[in-house]
Amino acid sequence: MRDFSADHRWLSLNTATVRKQGDLLQIIEACARHGIRAIDPWRDQVAAVGLDRAVRAVRDAGLDLTGYCRGGMFTSDAARRTEVRDDNRRAVDEAKALGAPCVVLVAGGLPQYSRPGSVASKDIAGARAQVHEALAEMLDYARKANVPLAIEPLHPAYAADRACVNATKQALDLCDALDPGCTGALGVALDVYHIWWDPELMPQIARAGKDRLLAFHVCDWLVPTRDILNDRGMMGDGVIDIRSVRAAVEAQGFAGYSEIEIFSNDWWSRPMDEVLSTCIERHRSVV
Repeated sequence: MRDFSADHRWLSLNTATVRKQGDLLQIIEACARHGIRAIDPWRDQVAAVGLDRAVRAVRDAGLDLTGYCRGGMFTSDAARRTEVRDDNRRAVDEAKALGAPCVVLVAGGLPQYSRPGSVASKDIAGARAQVHEALAEMLDYARKANVPLAIEPLHPAYAADRACVNATKQALDLCDALDPGCTGALGVALDVYHIWWDPELMPQIARAGKDRLLAFHVCDWLVPTRDILNDRGMMGDGVIDIRSVRAAVEAQGFAGYSEIEIFSNDWWSRPMDEVLSTCIERHRSVV
C-alpha cells in the first residue's frame, strides 16, 4: 500500500466538501493555494459558473479530475423517461468537455424521489430493473463519447430516495451484465461511507479487480450520526477502518487518487482553508 504520510499528491477533493464556502472557481483557487492537484466537481457547481468557464479554470490550474458528479437518478415514471435519458447524456457531454475520467452514477431510488413529480411507487424491484435498462441505454451513449461510467453503491439507508443499488455486489452484477468483457467502459466508484459495513466488501473488491475500480472516495462514519445525508465525518473522527479498505483496493492495482467527499453541516460552517488544511493533515495521518 502506498505511503501518504510524506505529502498529499494523491489527495483529490470532491468539491461538495466545501460547496457552502465558495463557488467552483473559488474552490479551484483554494486548491491551488494548498497544493491540491485533483478535484471531482459537481454538475450544479459547473452550471453555476458555466461549462466553458469551468473547463478553462480546470485547465489553467493544471488540475486532474477524478470523476464528475453526478449522473444516474434513472428511476422515474413513463412521462419522465426522456428527461432522464437526456439529462444523463448531458452529464456525459459535460464530463467529456471537462476531461473527467468517469461520470459517477447514483442509481436513484423510488421514482417519486429520484424524479420529483413521478407517480409514487413502492416497487423497489421494479426500480432496480429500471436502473438496469436505463444504464444500458446510457452506456451505449457513453461508449461513443469514450467516457467511462462508475456506479456508486449507496448505503441501504438511501434505498428509497437516492439509490436502490446498495452494495458493491449489486453494482458489480450490473457491470458484469452490461459489460461482460470488462472493457473499462463501466465500473464502480467505492465510497467508504457507503460500503464499510458490508460483510462481503473484501471479496467484492477482489471480484472488481483493477479494471472495474474507477474511483475511491473517503470520509468517516460518525457515531452517533445526526443526519444520514449531511453528517459525514472527517477521516479519523469516526469508526471506518479506511486504511484496510484502501489496502484492499490498491491490492487489486488501483493507483489513483483518494478522493475526499464530506457532506457535513459542521464542516460546511468552517472556513474553506481550515477544511482543506484538515483534509491534507488527515489524508497523511489517517487515509
